[in-house]
Amino acid sequence: MPEPLRQLLARGTVLSVPGIYDGLSARLVELAGFEAAFLSGACLSFARFGRPDMGLVSAAEVAESVAVIRERTELPLIVDMDTGFGNALNVKRTVATFERAGASALQMEDQLMPKRCGHMQGKQVISSGEMVGKIHAALDARHSSDTLIFARTDALGVHGFEDALERAERYLEAGADAIFVEAPKTVAQMQIIGERFGHRTPLIHNLVEGGNSPVQTLEELQALAYRVALYPASLLHLFIPAAQKMLAELRQYGHVQGLRNQMIDLTAVNSLLGADELLAASEEYQFD
Repeated sequence: MPEPLRQLLARGTVLSVPGIYDGLSARLVELAGFEAAFLSGACLSFARFGRPDMGLVSAAEVAESVAVIRERTELPLIVDMDTGFGNALNVKRTVATFERAGASALQMEDQLMPKRCGHMQGKQVISSGEMVGKIHAALDARHSSDTLIFARTDALGVHGFEDALERAERYLEAGADAIFVEAPKTVAQMQIIGERFGHRTPLIHNLVEGGNSPVQTLEELQALAYRVALYPASLLHLFIPAAQKMLAELRQYGHVQGLRNQMIDLTAVNSLLGADELLAASEEYQFD
């Protein structure tokens, strides 16, 4: 069995967590040897619905995805639940539903619904008091204390750095299991965040290609007292240009033979996904 998320966070080293969005991506992350995965709301919107990260995915659609992924992997699963999909009462139902589906941790942000990607312009945030109430609702709703509640503030890009720090303080006091100050602009800001919170709670940071992160490596995050490095869209950011290249080749030449040495084949896919194990298991149910 994988090590529980709470224990992973207590080790004091940075936990590298790739973003996933379906059973295949979960399988790839597990086979690569990672210890946890992050169901990114952005990537779920990108990959499943072909939409930008602007609050267009419903709670039911996320819960269904959690259940599908949990069926495929036992890895600790951090689930992006955006704003909790409404007020404090909605948050209670969202937490109960996502936990039942298999979430190990739930990450909630203080944006105004409908939200948008944390690295986009035009975000709005609710009051810190309303977010504190939603954190209390999330904590009350979880069935197990092993299900962690992560609180994210997007206030830095809206009201500035000091407001973001004050909100992070209030969210930690409310009982959040980890704090996420989204999109710090400088290493100096990250140093202040680390000095103020790093010895008290796990700190989370987003490493988004094309985002606004002033650091890029686990070593930098370790030095700044951060504990979780999310790579929410890295898989898709690599898959999309590879897919575009293949489709352009097919469109131009009517075949993809020029790319065959870069492609996996059907036999390898079946092996990767455990077809032989399934076939062997089915033998148990064969009777004369």
